[in-house]
Amino acid sequence: MTETRQKTLFVANRGEIALRIIRAGRRLGLRVACGFSEADRDASYLAAADDAICIGPAAASKSYLNIAAIISAARLLKADLIHPGYGFLSEKPEFAEAVESAGMTLVGPSADVMRRMGDKVEAKAAMLAAGVPCVPGSKGALPADPAGMRPIAEETGFPVILKAAGGGGGRGMRVVRRAEELAEAAMLTRQEAERFFGNAEIYLEKFLERPRHVEIQIMADAHGHAVWLGDRDCSMQRRHQKLIEEAPAPGIDRALVAEIGARCARSCVDIGYVGAGTFEFLYEDGQFYFIEMNTRIQVEHPVTEMVTGLDIVALQIEMACGKPLPFVQDDIVSAGHAIECRINAEDPETFAPSPGRVTALHLPGGPGVRVDTHMNSGGAVSAHYDSMIAKVIAHGADRTEALARARAAVAEMRVEGISTNLSLHRDLIAEPGFAAGGVSIHHLERLLKGKAGDHA
Repeated sequence: MTETRQKTLFVANRGEIALRIIRAGRRLGLRVACGFSEADRDASYLAAADDAICIGPAAASKSYLNIAAIISAARLLKADLIHPGYGFLSEKPEFAEAVESAGMTLVGPSADVMRRMGDKVEAKAAMLAAGVPCVPGSKGALPADPAGMRPIAEETGFPVILKAAGGGGGRGMRVVRRAEELAEAAMLTRQEAERFFGNAEIYLEKFLERPRHVEIQIMADAHGHAVWLGDRDCSMQRRHQKLIEEAPAPGIDRALVAEIGARCARSCVDIGYVGAGTFEFLYEDGQFYFIEMNTRIQVEHPVTEMVTGLDIVALQIEMACGKPLPFVQDDIVSAGHAIECRINAEDPETFAPSPGRVTALHLPGGPGVRVDTHMNSGGAVSAHYDSMIAKVIAHGADRTEALARARAAVAEMRVEGISTNLSLHRDLIAEPGFAAGGVSIHHLERLLKGKAGDHA
């Protein structure tokens, strides 16, 4: 009798998400290997993997973004699956193609689906076809001629926002409030789009003055089934970068959320999506407007896990292995409320990165508190990568209890040796607007602007 070889999962990422994937893979009975750069050689989370291999120098372009190096390392360790985590290569169709060409399976959607949903213009067209509401704006990429853009902008109504078709992360975006500013703004946005994303196409949408950022988590298998796992509010942002997330989004009609969630799930079946994905929306005046789909695991996935009791990363891996969804929509129950604070190694006033060595670390605990981190006392925060060192997640029977536990958790946490944004989180969790729920995406920027004015 021939024994079935244990499958190997290769983690093509670093930090807290690498550790999160390692743990999920081990729980599923997989052999787990992890790639690391020279800067991460001594990272403590590597000990949790069955094997680890250096994939290049500290610079991300030569390691975590080096497709050839990652494929070679995965082959050497006889990997069957590659999990890209978030960031780095997680939404690069060319990486998905390289994984497939090497005879391995990517934990994520196909390159074709990734490419289609990664192009904001094409994704919007697909969502409109599926009946998912979108922000009013251009039907496709804007014409190069400024004279051709103006009627589109005027029909949409000023103010408008110009966006890069291949954009993300807050780059390649510009608000235009008057028609006479349109031509120059379009030229600058095209230049940014080409520089950051290698695609000069831009499109136009109505600029909403006080929207919230609300997203829907979905999971789809390779057998034509998809479900939505709940919603999240990610409106506490600075320069389009999320700082605090929560589930469910407070103060939004649950029947409306269910209707939008069902449409998102149906659209995943229509486009042949497999794995975890997130539909991001702007929400204003009782209306949802689709803005983009992230074809990967999200940083904020723990708040959904806390309210549903599901392991989203493990489900991702199982979907990649061809397993059917183990439940139907009616089986998914959301219980209580969860809030996540992203703890970054940065100055809380200037937001300048604060690399260095953590000399002491005390993590919070207690009922309903979870901390996702790769950091430990003596661990190094590299200047080469994102500054996030931990996520503090608090769950309660309702939002009031979740807020109380979140306040206690960030008050208890201590990080020494580097600067962190813990003090900012302590202020924000107690801030009356956030405590009331339902703040817009501009709320934090206005708070910080007012704070800067106080110090002037």
